[in-house]
Amino acid sequence: MPFRSLRALPLVPAALAGVLLAACSQPVPEAPRPAGKSNVAMVAEIQAAGASDKSVINVHPLVDPGITALQDAARNDERNGQYADAAAKLDMALQRNPDSPDVLQDRAELAVYMGNYDMAEQLARKSWSLGSKQGPLCARNWQTVVEMRQRVNDTAGAAAASKSVGDCREPGIQRF
Repeated sequence: MPFRSLRALPLVPAALAGVLLAACSQPVPEAPRPAGKSNVAMVAEIQAAGASDKSVINVHPLVDPGITALQDAARNDERNGQYADAAAKLDMALQRNPDSPDVLQDRAELAVYMGNYDMAEQLARKSWSLGSKQGPLCARNWQTVVEMRQRVNDTAGAAAASKSVGDCREPGIQRF
């Protein structure tokens, strides 16, 4: 009998090694994703609010060509998914003109992409306070607030902000 147990002894390390290898090959469970929209989907909603605004008012203030160049470069970085680079360019533009409503809103949208939601809402509100209170930029400002309020399940805040998106639209005069 002792002779048989000695023959089985080399099988124990082999079996143990097999179990360990099998454990290593198991897939790692994915981390749970938070409920709600993705950052990309939120920014798409924000930009769509501005694009669909049919106001008769659309204010385009005079801008510094250097700031416009930084905004264009930031948009290119954004399209390529280089959000940190885009944010750095917009931060430089804001150093030159910290009260530029359109640059503040562009930066707010990048903050959404980067998951900095508190900053996004603050920048959108500041952009609105400095902007024309009507037109596509206004709609983007308030849609940013809508998205941030929905993200934290603040239905009352989201509803109020959604109403403000509608208030950004100035209909034209009906002519017969």
